Amino acid sequence: MDYLRTGRVRGVVILIAVGVLCFCSGVLAQGQRISLSDLTNLVDLSDPQISPDGKQVVLVASRWNFEENHYDSQLVLVEIATHTQRVLTFERPDVQHPRWSKDGRRIAFLDMDKQRKHQVFVMPMSGGDPKRITGAPLGVRTFSWRPDGKEIAFVAEDEPPERTGEEKHNKSFEVGDNVYLAKSASLPSHIWLVSGDGGAAKRMTSGIEGVSGQSSLEWTPAGDAIAFVSQPLPHSGQAIYGSIKMLDVAAGSLRTMVSGFPAGSSPSFSPDGRFLAFARSRGREPSFNPPALFMIPAAGGKEVPLTPDIDRNVSGSWLPDGKAMLVTAPDRTRVSAWVQPVGGAPRKLDLGPIDASAISVCRDGGLAFIGVEPQRPAELYYMKSIDSRPDRLTDFNAVIASRHLGKVETVTWKGTDGFEEDGVVIYPPDFSAGRKYPLVLNIHGGPAGTSTEGFTGRGGLFNHSMAAKDWIVFMPNYRGSNNMGQAFQHAVVNDAGEGPGRDVMAGIAALKARGIIDESRMAVSGWSYGGYMTVWLTGHYQGWAAAVSGAAVTDWFDWYDLADMNVWSGYGLGGSPWLNDNQQGYWKQSPITYAPKIRTPTLILHDVDDPRVTVTQSYKLYHALKDNGVTVQFIAYPVAGHSPPDPVHQRDVYRRWIDWIDRQFAAAPAR
Repeated sequence: MDYLRTGRVRGVVILIAVGVLCFCSGVLAQGQRISLSDLTNLVDLSDPQISPDGKQVVLVASRWNFEENHYDSQLVLVEIATHTQRVLTFERPDVQHPRWSKDGRRIAFLDMDKQRKHQVFVMPMSGGDPKRITGAPLGVRTFSWRPDGKEIAFVAEDEPPERTGEEKHNKSFEVGDNVYLAKSASLPSHIWLVSGDGGAAKRMTSGIEGVSGQSSLEWTPAGDAIAFVSQPLPHSGQAIYGSIKMLDVAAGSLRTMVSGFPAGSSPSFSPDGRFLAFARSRGREPSFNPPALFMIPAAGGKEVPLTPDIDRNVSGSWLPDGKAMLVTAPDRTRVSAWVQPVGGAPRKLDLGPIDASAISVCRDGGLAFIGVEPQRPAELYYMKSIDSRPDRLTDFNAVIASRHLGKVETVTWKGTDGFEEDGVVIYPPDFSAGRKYPLVLNIHGGPAGTSTEGFTGRGGLFNHSMAAKDWIVFMPNYRGSNNMGQAFQHAVVNDAGEGPGRDVMAGIAALKARGIIDESRMAVSGWSYGGYMTVWLTGHYQGWAAAVSGAAVTDWFDWYDLADMNVWSGYGLGGSPWLNDNQQGYWKQSPITYAPKIRTPTLILHDVDDPRVTVTQSYKLYHALKDNGVTVQFIAYPVAGHSPPDPVHQRDVYRRWIDWIDRQFAAAPAR
């Protein structure tokens, strides 16, 4: 569905017409298998915000625009009682982060200015055009309404100091723990305050210690202070560290609430303002430990665990009475939700087949969230209360849901070290138990990610498109995944490749035992850490017909020295490679070490300016395979980002991925 570049009145009429066309095409599409061409029908939904009166929800709906090569986003207003929709923004394809004022009369959001920098815009709900109220030279990262609705606090990066005379040509800068792609000094981000009607902004914080890139701004209910996560240094490698600070808005003073704080989620005040909840790692090291929720008195004091009985990678929101939090987390191959009373035992909610995310809680107890099901992509759901059944308010992805999709199933197996492991299988749409099918692994990244049953946006469409090729698609959860608790997630430390590799192979063995796998046609693939696992598995196990390595970590030395998170890898590999004899551990756990043993035809995909996994690692893999006579192709994308940020290149990744596997399967001799 193309983005509607029209005026407001005409746009509403066209929206209705397009809705009718979508309905008709959905009816006609019954029985049709999904394919990558359905990317044009896919609508990504995010950031639902329920109105203060609990009657409406605003959210961001994004569509793929291949002709102009970007994602077109709109703010859409959904009436809860009638399910009717109204588009709020036109000619604003980059809109994001909508937030209601407390009285519900205005919505603020982020959008690009003429210099392509994000700024805060405010839209009156009574009618009228949005007004830009900030002019941060380097753009606004996030913002938050003051509870009285009169002002907005926002975060913006500092400008570099101006050099004059001959020095204006001097572009040198000091390097710290920042990404090797950096071309200037890293500068901190700070809090500013501006009227909701616009005007001059007032700086509230300064200094080298700034606001963490992972933090939002949380006002006290009284509007006299702001809590946030600080970052000691602005370098990207320091983002894993932080402290929770409280800014007294009137005095301009800061006090530390929680120090030595391994980065977690942003803080959140209880409705009465007495307590501050936050998430951080259960261990004091900032990685490979799933975060738990904690609570501390807003006036200061000792932190208390809120979720000691939920051994999962949790996040949460306060419920209106302030006596409990609504907690969500990856849970095996689902996303589960619990009501967690303060000081009590958690109670898991029954949401049926729906996995909920981005939950917005209204002061009357109503909940709005984005939900996915195994065979239905994202839609907006509403619950009148915590114990109500979810009501689906939208049908954005009706065309996708109407396709003839394969069955989605959770499989379990006994892994090494006593872990009861799991993964997700998508079967071909007309699967027959009496037939053997090619097997394609798509291994999730992270490693602290999770493969779930839900149809999660473009990834879900890609996986179902592969299943539509009459392939069994297998997505294993290996140690390091964040779906089975601390012991399973932490087991990847100093065991980066060997343990997870054994986990994946045990899952494959469980599928082979069912007699449904064509063992002459098995492919392994993945992106990021999934790419790492791909290269590791092809270097340690034979029998693969094809491999696709996307933005793969192949060399931990390059990660530690060059990537944006750089020193983070030290926590999983015994510390810096340049101390003691740690180099041996880095070399042992780097897949490039075993590249001479790879015999699998391999497609390598990577962005040239990838800050997370530097493209140097794929160049090493390419030469290692080519020099050893292995069939290899290396496709680079001249864009920035850990994966292509634009629709055309992202679709090209998917096309090449599928085509490569298809060609290698066709060439594979039967066994």
